[in-house]
Amino acid sequence: MQDDQAYSVAADELRQFIEQFEQMEAEKKDIAERQKEIMAEAKARGYDTKVLKKIVALRKRDRDDIAEEEAILEMYKQALGM
Repeated sequence: MQDDQAYSVAADELRQFIEQFEQMEAEKKDIAERQKEIMAEAKARGYDTKVLKKIVALRKRDRDDIAEEEAILEMYKQALGM
């Protein structure tokens, strides 16, 4: 009897974890859809969505890392005569 209760509690807990994860997956899908809608609106207004996405990615990074990468890129471009 005690083993049945332990199994039932573990199964309930497992079910909770799975349901929470599934709920988060659904929320993530909704957020991704909203992001697509925002980019579609920006594109319709004439913005370059590829550039917008790059800006979003840059805003997540540290300013020093960005500056270092840009300096190296510029040095490489000069070396190649670009």
